[in-house]
Amino acid sequence: MIIKANSRILFQGDSITDAGRDRANSFDLGHGYVNMATGFLSALHPGLGATCLNRGISGNRTGDLVNRWKEDCIALEPDILSIFIGINDVWRRYDRNLPTTAATYEANYRILLEKTREALPETRLVLMEPFVLPVPADRIGWREDLDPKIDVVRHLAREFNALYVPLDGIFASASMHQPPAYWAGDGVHPSPAGHGLIAKSWLHAVGAL
Repeated sequence: MIIKANSRILFQGDSITDAGRDRANSFDLGHGYVNMATGFLSALHPGLGATCLNRGISGNRTGDLVNRWKEDCIALEPDILSIFIGINDVWRRYDRNLPTTAATYEANYRILLEKTREALPETRLVLMEPFVLPVPADRIGWREDLDPKIDVVRHLAREFNALYVPLDGIFASASMHQPPAYWAGDGVHPSPAGHGLIAKSWLHAVGAL
């Protein structure tokens, strides 16, 4: 397990990470996978003393993370940094005609990782690939935009020696057992079961399960 005694773990991302957290309370974890993963981590490894922080913000894209990285990441000095970002870089192309190319997505993501490596060279990285499920049917067309971005995250995970959570594949596999809507009713935002699946997958990736 990469989590050591008294580790500070930072979760960064968009609404899936945010999950309705109280932003006035810097220790609020929201109601999603961050809260679930923290609870199971504490139950499975009592006495570990890890501190988990949630700085996900609903609607964020990679460019938004770049703009707030110094305050919402570097200044917090995490021992473990988990990043889950990308679906809004896809979604905005289809609902607001504000596309993010794969090249721009990679450039932004690279800035996040390079700034972290420069300021916090000992911080362990956990990268979580964005996912989409085919509900409603128009989400099927999003694969054209999403798949190259997933390739970007995989490439960066290898380059920066990060742990990797292949959520798109994990959700596709889970959808063989229960319909996609069971995991995420709009194909993007997880149900409680979907958040539980993310939490379980994250804990496996860091060696806590």
